[in-house]
Amino acid sequence: MAVILFLWRKDFCPQHLPLACPPWTSLGKILESHVRKAIFDFKLLEGEESIAVALSGGKDSLSLLFLLKAILGRGVPLLPLHAIHISGSASCGASVGGNYLEDICKALEVPFYSIPSRSNTPIEKLECYPCSRERRSLLFEGAKKIGVKTVAFGHHRDDATETLLLNLFHKGEFAGNLPKVPMHDYGVTIIRPLIYVPEQEIIEFAKLYRFARITCRCPVGARSKRMETKRLLTQIEELFPHVRKNLARAAIQYGSQKALVK
Repeated sequence: MAVILFLWRKDFCPQHLPLACPPWTSLGKILESHVRKAIFDFKLLEGEESIAVALSGGKDSLSLLFLLKAILGRGVPLLPLHAIHISGSASCGASVGGNYLEDICKALEVPFYSIPSRSNTPIEKLECYPCSRERRSLLFEGAKKIGVKTVAFGHHRDDATETLLLNLFHKGEFAGNLPKVPMHDYGVTIIRPLIYVPEQEIIEFAKLYRFARITCRCPVGARSKRMETKRLLTQIEELFPHVRKNLARAAIQYGSQKALVK
């Protein structure tokens, strides 16, 4: 253990890569506390044998990768950690180069797998839902090929709030992002260790460790209903400052469980 802690001293992180390594700043400690609480509250690692992070290359998935790498084996099971990246010109993540992400994973000693997108849909005809389903299918297939049955997504507390409102407005369903979802049709389980983490804390964390410049370049995301919902929440916050936290808590406590049977 002494060797592991020595290698993970911040002084030994390669300077040309934006790596977030312990010992943490106060902000890093706060994020780690949020993730540990989610792991404990929702038994995210119970019965699991390994984990694959869905690594888009954006601030959320990179934060998740750094935090899980730091936490595993320290009060939680030391599970093998992998990273799976779906490449392609239209990416929900940062559309960064695979070599860049591979270098980060190599420095972290995390096996990295890149899977090319199969979609030939012109950018002007792209839609979020079918694109998302295709990318998830590729992620799950890739995870099973390397023998991993648990895929960690970088969905944070604000994502859960926005999903809740989108489902309520579009389908009349009170359903948000669940922390742990067995995807029976695919034979894998989704976990969301960042479910308690506000997006603003991730933004500050990314700025601190020099990967905030990696932002979403999806051509559809900027004009999506999710983005409009995010702007609506910002307006509501002027009247109800705690609306995001309260809606996220309501989604977990009272949200629909229909995702559990998919």
